[in-house]
Amino acid sequence: MNTTGLQTLFVKEVRRFLRVPGQTVLSPLISTTLYFVVFGVSLGGRMEEATGQPYLPFIVPGLVFLGLANNAFLNTSSSLFIMKIQGTMVDLLVAPLGPWELLLGFVGGGMVRGLTVGLLTWAAALVFSGFQLAHPLVTFGFLLGTAYVFSVLGLIAAVWAEKFEQINFFPTFVMLPLTFLGGVFYSISRLPEPWRTLSHFNPMVYMVEGLRYGMLGTAALPPGIGALMLLLLALTSTAVTYALLAGGYKLKQ
Repeated sequence: MNTTGLQTLFVKEVRRFLRVPGQTVLSPLISTTLYFVVFGVSLGGRMEEATGQPYLPFIVPGLVFLGLANNAFLNTSSSLFIMKIQGTMVDLLVAPLGPWELLLGFVGGGMVRGLTVGLLTWAAALVFSGFQLAHPLVTFGFLLGTAYVFSVLGLIAAVWAEKFEQINFFPTFVMLPLTFLGGVFYSISRLPEPWRTLSHFNPMVYMVEGLRYGMLGTAALPPGIGALMLLLLALTSTAVTYALLAGGYKLKQ
């Protein structure tokens, strides 16, 4: 393991998004906070309590997940894809960096950005809903696991994509629908059949409910299933990404 090269790539990735904090951190923070204000403050008083919790704190875990997952994915996907189209990817390929160093360097930067936006979203929500943290280890375990999985998925998308339209395919047509149908603004336990059963096939549901259990102490699904889902996704996506980087798929052009 080239620890010096790994550290250099990681620092480069963090500095890259910190150069434009208004675009990479502040903009998604404002967007996610607006969801909270519109759905929580404006409509929360008219909506019944969900799973025994007032509506404002109920939607906080889902919005934290939304900001964290989107930005972890976007950081790695945009960084690697831009290097591909600019032709600077060759600089990394000729450097003494193996697949593990490339994977961990890019993913580390994506995790930092995702966690930064997620935690800032949580901090902003505290102004409206107050602080609740029922299970700290479960909460931060799901935060770290989610940031890692979506950072790795961003790498896979960047390696596969050849056009800007392709790099936006996953967040637009996969992540966004599954997230909004993943129990961010509602509890799946209140859904009528067959929608309740169909929701169990959405992996986002388990991540949101796991994070909700960690923060609020209650969830519609067992957190152990969500943890297992994250573990399986992490192992599978890591294996796929390692194979792509080791083989130079669409990189050695």
